[in-house]
Formats: sequence, C-alpha cells, structure tokens
Amino acid sequence: MSEILFLAHRVPFPPDRGDKIRSHHILKALAAIAPVHVGTLGETDDDMAQEGELAAIADSFHLARRTTPLAVAGLKALASREPVSLTAFRNESLRDWVEKTLRERQIGAIYVFSGQMGQYVPADWTGRLVVDLVDVDSAKFAAYADDGSGPRAWIDAREARLLHREEVRLCEAADHALLVSEAEARLMRRRLPGGSAADVQALGNGIDAEFFSPRSATPQPDIAATKGPHFVFSGQMDYAPNVSAVERMARRIMPVICEVHPDAAFHIVGRAPSAEVQRLDGLNGTRVWGAVPDMRPFLAAADIVVAPLTIARGVQNKVLEAMAMARPVLVTPEAATGIEAQAGVHLEIADSDEDFAASALALLADGERRNALGAAGRDFVLDHRSWPAMLEKLPALMGFPVHRELARDVG
Repeated sequence: MSEILFLAHRVPFPPDRGDKIRSHHILKALAAIAPVHVGTLGETDDDMAQEGELAAIADSFHLARRTTPLAVAGLKALASREPVSLTAFRNESLRDWVEKTLRERQIGAIYVFSGQMGQYVPADWTGRLVVDLVDVDSAKFAAYADDGSGPRAWIDAREARLLHREEVRLCEAADHALLVSEAEARLMRRRLPGGSAADVQALGNGIDAEFFSPRSATPQPDIAATKGPHFVFSGQMDYAPNVSAVERMARRIMPVICEVHPDAAFHIVGRAPSAEVQRLDGLNGTRVWGAVPDMRPFLAAADIVVAPLTIARGVQNKVLEAMAMARPVLVTPEAATGIEAQAGVHLEIADSDEDFAASALALLADGERRNALGAAGRDFVLDHRSWPAMLEKLPALMGFPVHRELARDVG
C-alpha cells in the first residue's frame, strides 16, 4: 500500500495560527487517505512538546528543532546566494530522516507544505509531488521592498527575487502546485515563465464552524464589563503586516472614532506582540492583550472585528473565524482577497483611513445592520468554507482514488 510523506516548516500542532491551522487540517485529511510520515520543525519548547500529537496521527515522524538564528541564516544565505527562507529552515537531521524514510518506506506521494520545505525533496524523486506554497511569498517581500528604504528594502528585494526563482522551480517540479486562493494561484501563474506547463491551482482554507460558533463562547468578561464600543484585531503580533495594520488602526483610525465615541476601545489579541505593538497600549483606547488561550471570547465581545491590512497574502483566517462567530467584520480590500464574500452583505470593505473610520462609525450607529452582517457572514462560512468541502479534491491530487477511515483520534 502506497504511503505519504508530509513535510511542514512548522509543527502542525496546536492549530493556533494561520499556517498551522491549514497544515493541521491538511495533515488530518492526508492521514484519512493513507499512512502518513511527518517531517517537521519546531522553534519553541511548546513546539517540541507536540510529539504526542504527531504520534497519534503519523505512522512515523521526525520533529527537529530549528535553532539557526535569523541573522546567521541571513549571512549563510548571502554566502550561498540563496533566499534566507531556505537557509533558515535547513536541518541536517531532518534531511537524513527524509532520505531514510524514502529508502525504507513505500512512499508514493510527497506533500510539501510551504516552499521552504521543497529543499528536502531529492532531485531524483519520481513519485507524486504536491507542493503547497500557500501564498506567493516572493510577492510579499517585493511589496515590503517597495514600501521600504535603505538596506532593509535591498534585503527584501533580494529575498523576493531569489524566492521567486525557488517558487518557479517548485511549480515546475510538482505534479500540482497549490495556493490558498484562486487570486494567489492566478498571481503565481502570471509569474511563471512563458510556456510553462506547471499545474497551479487553488486549494482553499476552511473553518471549523462548530468550534467558531456564536454559541461556543461567552464574551470576555473584562471587555463585556466596560462601556465600549469594542473593536478587535487578532493575529501573530510580531508579523510585519499585522504590526502595520494595528499601528494604522491605533494611530490613524481610532482618533476619528474616538471623536464620536470617546470610550471606544481597540483590542489587539495575539501572541508575541513586538515592541512597536506594545507601545500602542493605552493609545487612543488601545489595549494589547498578548497571547490568550482562546480567541473566541474576544471575538464574541467585539462590536466590530477589524482587519485594516495593507499587505496581505492568501486568505485571512482571522476574518473567516470572526465571520463564523457571526461578528460584523470590517476589512480592507487586501484582507478580503480570496474570501469571495460579497461586500455589504457578508462583510464590509473600506480602503483609506477616512473610509475605514467612516464605515466603522456607520456600523456602530446601526445595530440592526451589524447583526444582519454578522448573521450573513456566518451563513457564508457554513455554505462555502467548511474544511471537508475545501479538501474534497485532496485524494485525487495525491493520486489516491478513495479515502481510508481515520482510525485514530487526531483532535
């Protein structure tokens, strides 16, 4: 019986950030198809404590600790003329385990999750290869370069150029290259050389609408007890696009809202808030919460969930989670990309600071409108964004005609 090798740049447990949510559900789906072997990397003690979760789902696994500091990876990348993204995720023990697994197990298909892991696929591999780039990362670094200046802009432009080369290589080596949305897939197709025969297609993200349900959590007491209105943003808070988004909200949008609602509060919820984010605490009604055990009470307490992102790749899970919780959502066009929901029906979209603040004030003035928007958003997620619906074509992509029953509880 043919087996699957799954390679992920971050351990897919717990599913508490965007990339890990996607890899977690894809791994569960792969384990329902055939025996799966997992090679992955961890960065923290919490990551390295996930061996029990991996053992529960995988026939074998290797969890290697990623120890190369980013600065060291950068120097190695300069010396080797590679993107930093590859050197930062290079690990010899994982490479040895991959070679051993391919030699000793009946691996018929490899699923590469994130472009950083394509380096572990041997050049002479002849079986099925599926590469999940998730997003077009090279385009993200190109955007950073365009918005930046000085040495940082040069570094980002270099990363964009070299990552693009690796993305093209992987697309052309794979039987199927996957992106998280049709918009990202179109972008990748446009960035391939003329005449390329690469098969690039979308495999969307889903949402667990039973877990993210308005009935699954009560509002966070510390928020519910204060006057408000309350705005909530969630995400990994050392991630540059998220940092930029909350700075925009706290410094430029909240002052306009506070002129009408002096008690308005903006809650930034998510792990590892950077120094820039921490400095926002107390500014224009802003509170920085840091990591929380459960995001749902914060979403339940929100009058409006906001995502004022100016750089966004793929599908924003934070937006889908809020919609599943039946909260009214206000986002930029960048944050709405790939969701395919209807503006003004399932969520509100605003671009400039002025329009974003005006849309927020209009929603605050119309409780009936907020409720209708939240209900329509949840209906959209239920109808179009379940994980089983999103991953229905995965067996065919992997070359397996039917699912096998998942015999183990994978949580």
